[in-house]
Amino acid sequence: MKLIFILVACLIPMAGWSQGVWEAPVSANDVKNDVSVKKEDPDAEYLAGAVPEVNGKVEWKLDIDVPGKSAQEIYDIMFNYFTKFTKEENQLEGSRISLINKQENIIVVSAKEWLVFTDKLLSLDRTKFNYTLITYCKDNHLTVTMGRISYKYDEERSSGDHVYMAEEWINDENALNKKKTRLLPGSAKFRRKTIDRKNYIFDEIKSTVLKSVSYTHLTLPTIA
Repeated sequence: MKLIFILVACLIPMAGWSQGVWEAPVSANDVKNDVSVKKEDPDAEYLAGAVPEVNGKVEWKLDIDVPGKSAQEIYDIMFNYFTKFTKEENQLEGSRISLINKQENIIVVSAKEWLVFTDKLLSLDRTKFNYTLITYCKDNHLTVTMGRISYKYDEERSSGDHVYMAEEWINDENALNKKKTRLLPGSAKFRRKTIDRKNYIFDEIKSTVLKSVSYTHLTLPTIA
């Protein structure tokens, strides 16, 4: 009789367990988050709108205030900068300051350079990259445009070279899928490297022209 009483006493709490009151503990590592973490797209900065067009032509524009500097002073700074720029190691024959207008303080640079996609042992993928920089110098302000872009690719291969115009190769219409969410194969490397190069040049120009300007008088530049 005593044995039966003990068995009944043991079964009473187990009956509560069967009703779903008790459960095994779950560690934090076992908890699955229902909200998926969206990975950042490494190509986000190269997608829709990254390559603007003006009248059907690919063109980037840099506008920057240069407080306390006359048009002539800005012109002199930019002329010296482009004189050195066109002689840099990556520049090709024909890269030069092609036109100037001293009355209007305008400088036109015809740039010809190598745009390198990959440079590994026994593997060099690059294109000849041609573009035009036009600099407009006003009192307290500088405007620079980058356009007339073309590529001469495969020149060193047996298949011969091919000339691509930016408007048929790296613009949104030709370089992105229909949803504008992904770069298309082939032109993707041209679009990425061109944008990277444009960013580098514009950053260098900003740094050069603002070097002697007091930062207390600056306003943020705008890039189209």
